[in-house]
Amino acid sequence: MTIKPLGERVLVKMDKVEEKTAGGIFIPQTAQEKTQIAVVEAIGEDVKTIKVGQKILHDKYAGTQVKMDNEEYLILNIKDVLAIVG
Repeated sequence: MTIKPLGERVLVKMDKVEEKTAGGIFIPQTAQEKTQIAVVEAIGEDVKTIKVGQKILHDKYAGTQVKMDNEEYLILNIKDVLAIVG
């Protein structure tokens, strides 16, 4: 099964959060802050500014979470994409 975003929407996969600090201390999942960096997996037909495979920075509380094949994704409106990381 695949997800194809419509219009000005983008499907992203959340980037992994570091579980260890620079000093070597492990941080449990419950104490970690949600990352705002994601990798673009698919784009809607009206999206012209970003491409599949790029890393983006998105608004912290934006989007709709979707789970497919035991992977978590986020569907964002293009207005919620703040920057391209790279």
